[in-house]
Amino acid sequence: MRRCLRKVFLMVLLAPICGFGFTPGLAAPATGAQYAKIGPLTMYYEVHGAGKPLLILHGGGSTIQTTFGAVLPALAAQRLVIAPEQQAHGHTADIDRPLSFSQMADDTAELLRQLDVGKVDVLGFSNGAGVAIELTLRYPELVDRLVLGSIYARRDSIRPELLAAFRQASPESMPEIYRRAYLEVAPNPGDLANLTPKIMDNLLTFEGWSDAQLGAIRAPTMLVQAHNDVAPLEHVVAMAHTIPNAQLLALPGGHGSYLGEAMAAIPGSRLPEYATEIIMEFLNAK
Repeated sequence: MRRCLRKVFLMVLLAPICGFGFTPGLAAPATGAQYAKIGPLTMYYEVHGAGKPLLILHGGGSTIQTTFGAVLPALAAQRLVIAPEQQAHGHTADIDRPLSFSQMADDTAELLRQLDVGKVDVLGFSNGAGVAIELTLRYPELVDRLVLGSIYARRDSIRPELLAAFRQASPESMPEIYRRAYLEVAPNPGDLANLTPKIMDNLLTFEGWSDAQLGAIRAPTMLVQAHNDVAPLEHVVAMAHTIPNAQLLALPGGHGSYLGEAMAAIPGSRLPEYATEIIMEFLNAK
């Protein structure tokens, strides 16, 4: 009888943890700002909140704050948020190698292994969504649920006027809000001259993912798209049909308005609040 009661007690005690997909026995990483040694890279990351781990991946040229600053408190109210800054971005110094979605996915996977948090949900925005796809394809054992914000599957699906602007981009054309954010935190501010060329080289040489690759994604997936985004809505609809059982959330505004992203935030808008609630409802579904 005592053994049965003890078993019931343990089931009740662990139910909230297991219900969120948490693996009992894994220790939560310390909250706050940290650095991890990832091969030759010294990667900056932050940990906020508590609960099932949620990995958030910022956009190209951005920092944690410029992409997620407006919604980070709401995310951390429900989850243990793990927020890295990729090579050459924010607090993470550049090293002598190109930027690529696959390399950033490898770096991120190694960070997750070092933190020993088990499977995580992933929210990636823009370039961060590209990293999220690569992470899911290369390391499916690390990813539970997946949210892809402002994504495109192929370079030729980028709106032509944006693709032309990308081809002409230079360090001087970097938006001022990103420039200031970088210079405020970068360990080597002079590396700013290399950031835009590296980002554009990745974008302009990356062919994309095939339908077979997208069809191989097994993580429950939600695609989030703004009305005026990098790729037209019909392209993202096609992606949603290709990724098994994917859901699509289309929202008003521009590239990142639904997150309150620094370049696209709409003053006084409650769109980030509403979008975050929908995203978290998807991530918390059993």
